Amino acid sequence: MGLFKNEAVAKDSPFRAGPLMAESDVVEIVVDWVHWYSNERLHSTLGYRAPVEFEELYYHEISASLPDEAARKLAAGVKKLPAKR
Repeated sequence: MGLFKNEAVAKDSPFRAGPLMAESDVVEIVVDWVHWYSNERLHSTLGYRAPVEFEELYYHEISASLPDEAARKLAAGVKKLPAKR
């Protein structure tokens, strides 16, 4: 609870636009925070990449069919991703 409480619910949180007056305010913060945490946050276990970027790079390695941006990152020397288990 500490990470969520400090990052999403705290008064100075970037996810808050004002006081929490109704349940819908809390629901909106939770949805925004979960999206950020699961899709945009840089994960140390993924080589400090966002999950979306890591997934794109992974599928590029197994199918070689990614958008140009991911292909450029691989060509620029991004380290090899671990094999799927």
